[in-house]
Amino acid sequence: MPRISACRRPQVASSLGAAIRTRRLAPGEKLPSHKTLTEMYGFARATIQRALRDLEDEGLVVSRKGSGVYVRNRTERLAGLRPYVEQAFASKDVTIDFAGFSSETLHGALQEPLDKIRVGRLTPSSITVRILVPDMSVPQAAPVRREDCGDDERLRKRMQDIMVGYARSIRDSMAELSHLGLVADTRVDVRVHSGTQFFKLYVINKEDAFFGYYPIKPNKVMAQGEAIEIYDLVGKDTVLFHHSVNDSESSSGAQQVQQGRMWFDSVWETIGREFDLDGH
Repeated sequence: MPRISACRRPQVASSLGAAIRTRRLAPGEKLPSHKTLTEMYGFARATIQRALRDLEDEGLVVSRKGSGVYVRNRTERLAGLRPYVEQAFASKDVTIDFAGFSSETLHGALQEPLDKIRVGRLTPSSITVRILVPDMSVPQAAPVRREDCGDDERLRKRMQDIMVGYARSIRDSMAELSHLGLVADTRVDVRVHSGTQFFKLYVINKEDAFFGYYPIKPNKVMAQGEAIEIYDLVGKDTVLFHHSVNDSESSSGAQQVQQGRMWFDSVWETIGREFDLDGH
C-alpha cells in the first residue's frame, strides 16, 4: 500500500502544479481541503498530504496553520526553476537564455527534460541555449582573497574551469540529441563580458523570466592544490523570483520578462564576446 501511495503522489503534485502554473489556481487562492482533494483524486489522505508537501517544497504553495493551503502570491513566491524548464521542452522550439556566474544550476535543471527526450517523451524540433558569463581572464570583484580582498589568478582559473565544465556538458548533451536524430536543430553559444555578474537571470521560451541575486559570503576553496579563504558568490543561496508574460494585467510580470530579454540581448550583442569552450 505505501508503494502505491508513493507512486500516485507525483500524479497529484503534477496535476495541482500544472493548475497553478497555468493560473487555473490563481495566486493567493485557497486549495480545496484535504477531504475534497481525497474525493477528487480518489487517493488516500496521506498521499494528498505528501503531494502538498512536495508542492510546498517546490515553492508553489504555502501552508497556513489553522487556515489551509494557498497558492503563493507572485510577490512572495520563491520559484522552482526545474518544472518550468521541463515545461519549456514541451514546445516545438525551445530557447533558454542564461546570464550568471556559471551554468551549474542550468545544467542540473536540464537533466530530466533531456532524459525525457532520449526516451521519446518530449519531442522538440529545435533547442537554442545562450550562456552569458563573466570573463575570468580579467580581475573580478569576486571571488577574491578574504585577507585583503585582492585578486588572485588561481581563483579566476578555478571559476573558469567550473564554468567551462558545465557549459561543455550542456553543449555535448545537446549535440548528442542532434547526432541521434532526436532533435533536428540544437545550438549552444557562450559569450563572456568583463563585468562581475552579481545576479543570475534565466529567460525561458521568451515567456518566463527568473531573477535572483548572488550573496557574497566567506568560503574556503582549493585552487591549484592550496586551500584559500575567499569571499565568494554563492549560487546555492540565490533565491529566484519568477515573472511571466501570462501574469495578470495588473502585475508587472510581462514587463519584467520584456526587460530581462532586452538586458540580455543588449549585453550579448554589444560587449559580449564569443568564447571557445575548447580553445580557451
